Amino acid sequence: MRILLDTHTLLWFYLGDAQLSGQARALVDDTANTKFVSPASYWELAIKVSLGKYELTESYDEFIQHAIFDNGFVILPIEPRQTALVAALPFPPKHKDPFDRLLVAQAIVEDIPIVSNDPKLDDYPITRLW
Repeated sequence: MRILLDTHTLLWFYLGDAQLSGQARALVDDTANTKFVSPASYWELAIKVSLGKYELTESYDEFIQHAIFDNGFVILPIEPRQTALVAALPFPPKHKDPFDRLLVAQAIVEDIPIVSNDPKLDDYPITRLW
């Protein structure tokens, strides 16, 4: 199965955070699954680090190497056809996060479920696994 990791899923998996559900951990641990990370996720993290909203225990570059590449995760490129869908997506009430909207568009266009604990994503025509 192909799965797309939400930003918090990537972080919680790498950090061994107990907030990661058992099903989510099993999906990420399953070597038969191809795990994708969107540039939107590491871009979001870079912004939060630069604003002081999130602190890493290692340099950003080390985090990217260890959390993404050392785990064998695959970068899902951002394509124009995905961003075209962002332009057409409705804005559900109280959900205007631009990073989530791009993840949703990628999930729809690529027909891939998102591993996320965010119930706001259920307002979109995607499969959310948690």
